[in-house]
Amino acid sequence: MMTIHPTAIVHPGAKLGSDVDIGPYSIIGEFVDIGARTKIGSHVVITGHTRIGCDNDIHPFCSLGAVPQDKKYDDEPTRLEIGERNTIREYCSFNVGTRQDAGVTRMGDDNWVMAYVHVAHDCQVGSHVIFANNATLAGHVQVGDWAILGGFTGVHQFTRVGAHSFCGVGTVLLQDLPPYVTVAGNPAKPHGINSEGLRRRGYVPEAIAAIKRAYRALYRSGLTLEEARARIAEIAAEQAEVLPFADFIGLSGRGLVR
Repeated sequence: MMTIHPTAIVHPGAKLGSDVDIGPYSIIGEFVDIGARTKIGSHVVITGHTRIGCDNDIHPFCSLGAVPQDKKYDDEPTRLEIGERNTIREYCSFNVGTRQDAGVTRMGDDNWVMAYVHVAHDCQVGSHVIFANNATLAGHVQVGDWAILGGFTGVHQFTRVGAHSFCGVGTVLLQDLPPYVTVAGNPAKPHGINSEGLRRRGYVPEAIAAIKRAYRALYRSGLTLEEARARIAEIAAEQAEVLPFADFIGLSGRGLVR
């Protein structure tokens, strides 16, 4: 059964799934589509062409679907898409995309997003990620599945954050972060791989050992980047879990954290 608090303002054109719960003083815009069983806390503003899936938990004072902080934006009907089973805590802000990119900002499923997180225009965020308090993504950032951003992490525009990577608290990420790698500092510096996270997600010891070999080839061997890529390709041919690492470092646009 749908529950809408009497003080909430819901545009007649908005689409609401079954058992949606909208709290006091929240505002839902005309082009918003909210899936079943999603809970919207008090004082939440959801506007723009925004689609939110089922079973999300959105806490008070969030702003979702507002126009991007981009001077080139000219009121084009770009979008924000949020998947299912995400927890989005207080004071988060997610903007719609721009015509300079795909025109859509996306977040996948089963993400844990803590307070004051900002996801800027055209970001593409995977699933099972954790963003701690005040983590901030500039525009056009890509974040792979299972990545973790510590509190007050800042990610430069157009940067890619690889799957299963880990950023320590206060990290400033100015270049692409390969999958599995742990970084910290301003600017970010590598500190090994996210071994504990991989174990928790069921990676076998042989796979973790191979990923460590790939890490050493890139960061500890003294090889040039091209030499390291060749060595990592050899490791990936023997252990499939290394293939995402090899593919990622072969396509870097902003350069790699090294």
